Amino acid sequence: MASNQECLLENGNLVNDTREEEEEVNHHHGKTARQMSASSLRRKSDPSLAAGVQNRHLRQLLVNLQVVLFGTKLSVLLPTIPLSIIAVCYGFGKPWIFALSLLAITLLAERISFLTEQISYYTGPTVGGLLNATFGNATELIIAISALSQNNIALLKYSLLGSVLSNLLLVLGTSLFCGGLANLRGEQKFERRQANVNSLLLLLGTFCHMLPMLLRYAGDSAVAADQTLQISRAFSIVSEVDGDEDVQEDAAEVGFWSGFAWLFVVTTITALLSEYVVGTIEDASRSWGLSVSFLSLILVPILGNAAEHAGSIIFALKNKLDISLAVSLGSATQIAMFVVPCCAVVGWIMGVNMDLNFNLIETVSFALAVITAAFALQDGTSHYVKGLVLILCYIVIGICFFVYETPLDRTNK
Repeated sequence: MASNQECLLENGNLVNDTREEEEEVNHHHGKTARQMSASSLRRKSDPSLAAGVQNRHLRQLLVNLQVVLFGTKLSVLLPTIPLSIIAVCYGFGKPWIFALSLLAITLLAERISFLTEQISYYTGPTVGGLLNATFGNATELIIAISALSQNNIALLKYSLLGSVLSNLLLVLGTSLFCGGLANLRGEQKFERRQANVNSLLLLLGTFCHMLPMLLRYAGDSAVAADQTLQISRAFSIVSEVDGDEDVQEDAAEVGFWSGFAWLFVVTTITALLSEYVVGTIEDASRSWGLSVSFLSLILVPILGNAAEHAGSIIFALKNKLDISLAVSLGSATQIAMFVVPCCAVVGWIMGVNMDLNFNLIETVSFALAVITAAFALQDGTSHYVKGLVLILCYIVIGICFFVYETPLDRTNK
């Protein structure tokens, strides 16, 4: 028995180092937690389908098409990409364009993660880490830059805030809840060190949002607005931190240059569809009777990273909480400490006054979400009740923004 299982004392917790866990780590060596989470929805392609093609280049193209387009369970959403473009070209209703584009982005976000992973097989850990930092939150960043280009700062802020809240409360809460129910007979444990580091980074992000917001109430509004913008830009330069890390190689399924070409194509299509989403969300809001803030805070973040979120829950059900936590906390940290500051800097370059003041209710919701998640993870153990509490907190915030009429909603009316 002792030869098959060693007991290690790590961070005050007794950890079982089984052969199964070693195989899992070795299998995923070189991947980030987010890539492992997204890979849970992928499926192996059948190379025999293109084996009968004699021309080598044509055969390779067909294999790449099969891998990139149909190598995921989300490929059922593939028709939404051409349908979105057709809906725009033929002047369909804007709510339809919004819905189709958002569903298409759900698929494209997972494919960007896959292609980044494929390229990182050839580049090594340094360049691979840079690619992961750049494309890890590509969907949020593309939508944000699209909103910046249209000078829609309020929509940008709500979509980024919604991504942080959904990761901290909904994804993390659902993972803890489902994992706890699936492992009722045993106590789920996780490594506290990485959870504490992410919590501290999120608290730093809270400081960077709280201070510009409070400055608005500290003096003359005209002067404070300019000071808030200057402080936000300074904070953004200081606090750009990448919260994702390598946690765990399969053979690459796509060639190096093919991966770059496909990544360029998928990113370009994502940028086009993001323009559709940003340009039609207000019309969808009026048509569906839902506020713009609610759609951008709740609906867009959930669908934009649905594959990653589902993978996090799957790993929690398999009692692999460290991966689930790396996905949810890592994503929230990347958005708060990389994407938001990056948007402020890009806005500065574009001449758009993007600051870190997310207004009172929004900033308080962000701070409470960070504090609640940090309390839930402080002891290194999980229970389904903790997950339920986080889910209920997310529902409460959702109800608040469903009822509350923000300045963005008043402008839309």
